[in-house]
Amino acid sequence: MTLAPIALTQGDPSGIGPELALMAYVMRESCDLPPFFLLSHPAFIARVAATLALEIQIESTTAAQAGDVFSRALPVVDTGRHVVAGAPGRPDRQDAQSTIGSIEQAVECVAKGEARAVVTSPIAKSVLYDAGFKHPGHTEFLAELAHRHYGGDYRAVMMLWSEELAVVPITIHIPLASASKNLTRELIVETGEIVAHDLRARFHISKPRLAFAGLNPHAGEEGALGREEIDVIEPAIAELRARGVNASGPFPADTMFHESARAKYDVALCPTHDQALIPIKTLAFDRGVNVTLGLPFVRTSPDHGTAFDIAGKGIADPTSLIEAIKLAGRIS
Repeated sequence: MTLAPIALTQGDPSGIGPELALMAYVMRESCDLPPFFLLSHPAFIARVAATLALEIQIESTTAAQAGDVFSRALPVVDTGRHVVAGAPGRPDRQDAQSTIGSIEQAVECVAKGEARAVVTSPIAKSVLYDAGFKHPGHTEFLAELAHRHYGGDYRAVMMLWSEELAVVPITIHIPLASASKNLTRELIVETGEIVAHDLRARFHISKPRLAFAGLNPHAGEEGALGREEIDVIEPAIAELRARGVNASGPFPADTMFHESARAKYDVALCPTHDQALIPIKTLAFDRGVNVTLGLPFVRTSPDHGTAFDIAGKGIADPTSLIEAIKLAGRIS
C-alpha cells in the first residue's frame, strides 16, 4: 500500500519556512525523505526559488495527486488565499489569514486521508495576534482543529525530541511567576499519561520511562527550598505509578541532562518551559523536533522560529525541518 504524503504548512511567508521547504525538497534523496507537499501559493514559492537561485521544478497540484508529483517536482497545493504581501524579513499582517489557512488545510487533508501527518513551519504569533488569532500558539490551535475534524476534546502536549534527548515542558507559554500555581497534580498526571500513551503508540517504546524534574533548586531540598515537590509533584508521580506508568523523580533539574543521567529515561518532564528547552537546544539545537502528543494525528515542527533576520538570504539551515519531516514519516 502506498502511504499518503506529508502535509507541510508554509509558516509565515516572510520567514525562512518557504525557503527551508525548497531546500528540503532539493535534499529529499540524500536525506531519504518521505513524500510531502507544501500548502502555499505556487507562484510565490516559485518566486522564492528564483530569488535563491534554486533550480527546482514546482508544480501546482491537489493533495490527492501530490504523491504522484513528488518524484518530478515539489507539489504545492494552493491555499486559495490572496497573494503574499510581505517581503523576506518584513512580515505583513495581511498574510496572517494565508498562514492560518495553511494550517487549517493541512489538518483537513489528514482528516480526509489525503495526508498522513502534518509538519508545520514557523509562525510569528505577534503577526497573527494583530489579525485576531486567539491561540497562544500552534499547539493549542491544532487541538481546536482536531476537535473540529475528529470530534471530542484533545489536550495537546508539546514534546521536543532529538536522538540525544526528549523533553516535555509541563507548563508552557505562561510567565515564570505563574508556573507554580499552574503546576497542579492533575496537570502532571494528565501530561504523564498522554506522554506515556504516545511513546507507546507512536514511538513503539513498549514501557516508556518518564523522569520528572523538580521545580525548585535541588528538587526542593526536602522542603527547605520549596514544597511543590512534596505537595504536588511526588503525589502526581505516585498516582502515575498506580496507573501503570513508569514514572520517577522528582530529580534536581541541574543533574538530569548529562549523558549517564539521560540513559536512565526515555523522556524528561519539566515543570517549566525553559527547564525543558534549554538542555535540548544546547544538545541538539539544529536537530531538535517539536512533536505534538495527544492529538488524533501526527504533527511535528522544526524547533526554531521564523528567523526574519536571515530570511531570503539563502543561509538558513534546513536540518531541523528535514528532521521534522523524517520523524513525521517514521511515527505516522
